[in-house]
Amino acid sequence: MTTDDENRPVRRRVPLTGISSRAWEHPADRGALTALRELRGFDDVVKAFFGMWNERGFRLQFLAGAIRVDHRQYPRVYQLFTEAASTLDVAELPDLFVAQDPIINGSAIGLDKPFIVISTGAVERLDDDELRAMLGHEIGHVRSGHAVYKTIMMILTRWAANLSWLPVGAIALRAIIAAMFEWWRKAELSADRAGLLAGQDPAASIRLLMKLAGGGDLSQIDTAAFLEQAADYESGGDLRDSIHKLGMTAWSTHPVPVARASELRKWVDSGAYAEILGGDYPRRDSDGDASFSDDVKAAAQSYRETFNNSQDPLVGLLRKLGDGAADLAGSAARGARTWVGDASRRNRRTDGDA
Repeated sequence: MTTDDENRPVRRRVPLTGISSRAWEHPADRGALTALRELRGFDDVVKAFFGMWNERGFRLQFLAGAIRVDHRQYPRVYQLFTEAASTLDVAELPDLFVAQDPIINGSAIGLDKPFIVISTGAVERLDDDELRAMLGHEIGHVRSGHAVYKTIMMILTRWAANLSWLPVGAIALRAIIAAMFEWWRKAELSADRAGLLAGQDPAASIRLLMKLAGGGDLSQIDTAAFLEQAADYESGGDLRDSIHKLGMTAWSTHPVPVARASELRKWVDSGAYAEILGGDYPRRDSDGDASFSDDVKAAAQSYRETFNNSQDPLVGLLRKLGDGAADLAGSAARGARTWVGDASRRNRRTDGDA
């Protein structure tokens, strides 16, 4: 008996020689990462955090209770892993483990030597193209340095729980955590792009997100309908739905699957994906020339475009309020100029009479 993977024609992938992680990083993700790296002494803070979190011990947990992937253990997974890494020009493979979990999931963990963990659910329920995209997603996290900051996020979350009895400390810490959650969600969008570049199969990347949303049996799922669902999520409903969406995402590490599918589709439609496959992408050897101010400006522009183009009812209301405030400010400024001009003319007439 043959499988769908065996019947599917082999896809030729373009090797992305020397590609920098900047090629796939979402502007808001890259801006936040650049800001963190520019902080003086931040590396020392990171090491202090990890001094409280035993990376070696965590790695030992997976050595003891999971399967380390190589050419002898999960050879299919290992083959797809090497293919994804080769396409992204990653010479040294991080360790990869398969852990028992029926949910489709994966993560990148660690500081000095990050490693990747995927679930048995991913191995069993994803076809080769979908699994290659997922492995590329996790390789993208490692190459962008996300594993370091994600682990800090985990530590801060635990601290927030432990300091909940201290109002001032908890409030300050929660503000930091909320900001890091926002960065984390953008980091997931970056990794989705890396996964697409690793597999170079947009349909497979969308199918992966459909399965993450609960569509294990894709014979019952339609891609066009799923993307329509994403559009309905973004623009449908009223202000009450907008408030619910804020509550759903504010303390979540991942954007919802339909939103991720929509963002990935927009990135492909923008032409950026095709440009990279055509060889137009930043190289690792030019990372040192990257501009901090340019990254920050790109992040700000990204948020501005998202705000201006969003179909969410709450964002639409805020835009109207902003336009109203701008009109009010403009009217006030014009009125002030008229008053000043009239007063000046009155003063000149008074001076002439004297």
